[in-house]
Amino acid sequence: MPVEITPERPDTPDAVALIDELEAVLSPQYPTESRHGYSVQKLIAQGVDFFVVRVDGTPAGCGGVQLFPEGYAELKRMYIRPAFRGRGLARALLDRLAAHARARGASALRLETGVHQHEAIRLYEGVGFQRIGPFGPYREDPLSIFMERPVA
Repeated sequence: MPVEITPERPDTPDAVALIDELEAVLSPQYPTESRHGYSVQKLIAQGVDFFVVRVDGTPAGCGGVQLFPEGYAELKRMYIRPAFRGRGLARALLDRLAAHARARGASALRLETGVHQHEAIRLYEGVGFQRIGPFGPYREDPLSIFMERPVA
């Protein structure tokens, strides 16, 4: 199963489909004020470096990193389609995003995820993310978890 993780604009048809699927999963679980994911337009406007994972040419997932002058990068729109889970794709994507952030001078990766994203939380904790308080524009939210790990 050839796997490719390549940079891609978030407004390509494959990227839009993946982001729409992620939004369809999250929107029934969280009220609007607790959903912090960027729209396709905001991903572009904020300069998020976005990647698509393909397995045998089929889009399987996506994710991005937004770099901040404070020296960290934030993970954005991480998603692996359910049919492709359990194959190590999320971990491979995280590794690619961390390498990308490191190459651009970030010393840490941060993220916000929802409390109901149990698989994602296990993945993040399994690769060394530690819980932290809100950062950047985020505020305390009982439905959010904030995490960080060094990129090295």
